[in-house]
Amino acid sequence: MRSINIHEAKTNLSRLVDEAVAGREVVIGKAGKPLVKLVPVEAPSRRRLGVLRGRLEVPDDFDAPLSEEELALFEGEPEVAKRSMGERG
Repeated sequence: MRSINIHEAKTNLSRLVDEAVAGREVVIGKAGKPLVKLVPVEAPSRRRLGVLRGRLEVPDDFDAPLSEEELALFEGEPEVAKRSMGERG
């Protein structure tokens, strides 16, 4: 890990970025105190499509309308759901 002062960093920023991309950490400081660390950005991981293929089953009524009880519960109204179920729940 390399430590440099902020003035040197401003003067040599392009070179320091190249060093960081190559895997070398650079610490930039001011008045002898470390302030920031220059490191490469990690590439985002690629999403793998189809990783669950064959493991999940979507029911035929997946997009059927919800019952009044289910809709009330979904909307955060448990009292409405209890009334519509006749207080049996």
